[in-house]
Amino acid sequence: MAIPIFRSLFSHYQRLSLSFSHNPFKYDSHPRARRSLSLSCAPPEGPVGSEVSFCVGTHLIPHPNKVDRGGEDAFFVSSYNGGVLAVADGVSAWAEQNIDPALFPQELMANALCLVDDEEANYDPQILLGKAHAATSSIGSATVIVAMLERNGILKIANVGDCGLKVVRQGQIAFSTSPQEHYFDCPYQLSSEAAGQTYLDAVVSTVELIEGDTIVMGSDGLFDNVYDHEIVSTISKFSNVSEAAKALANLASNHSRDTDFDSPYSLEARNKGFDVPFWKKILGMKLTGGKLDDITVIVGQVVAHDTFSSS
Repeated sequence: MAIPIFRSLFSHYQRLSLSFSHNPFKYDSHPRARRSLSLSCAPPEGPVGSEVSFCVGTHLIPHPNKVDRGGEDAFFVSSYNGGVLAVADGVSAWAEQNIDPALFPQELMANALCLVDDEEANYDPQILLGKAHAATSSIGSATVIVAMLERNGILKIANVGDCGLKVVRQGQIAFSTSPQEHYFDCPYQLSSEAAGQTYLDAVVSTVELIEGDTIVMGSDGLFDNVYDHEIVSTISKFSNVSEAAKALANLASNHSRDTDFDSPYSLEARNKGFDVPFWKKILGMKLTGGKLDDITVIVGQVVAHDTFSSS
């Protein structure tokens, strides 16, 4: 459940998927299936020296009720510079007005992908968000996160809403973005409406990454259903980033359908005052369960390589 900022009623908050990349990658394009993507980790040509880039795997599982449409998340992975990753999460309440909630996040991500090498964007994720938002004409709204890795290891992040990113280093969460919300289940969002947020409202973060670090990015369908310690333990079991992304998405999906699981979402709900009736509390009962949602997962491993000058 989530709330568009310009409305006062509770509405389901799910999403659709699309993926894009500047360079060729393996991608299962079947529109109804769970989707995975893996980006080659081959080092590019360049000046002599040691640089870093992402080796990336992704996986998306649509909301159970939206499998036939693919959900309402959108994302892209680009190998430009050290790597650019982005996720947008469409607000499904627009469907109540006969508007496809997937169109806004799809167009937003397509515009952002086209602008990753834009001189005015200057490889700045916040400016990139602003330019992509300004170029988006579809009606709707979405939460969004963009992360841009420079080859010197500096990761720049801009986030509006509750999509998220975590950095895992040596078995520990070294960094996490913080969700933005007006109140419970009403996240900040870029919108076609004037009442929405803009790129200026984004939380901007800079993190210095090192070889061996792993980033986990996703829509709230991941983070509402999977705890940090589960993320760390899950990715530690895989050397392949695509398999790690798939395992995390499957774990989130399983938790989302488990009415007895005390999920991060149900824990937050209780902390915000949402719980079972008092008489059930007396019987030792509490609000539990995962959150059914679209689930997008991007796992990126930081790899170092010596580049070389082309002859």
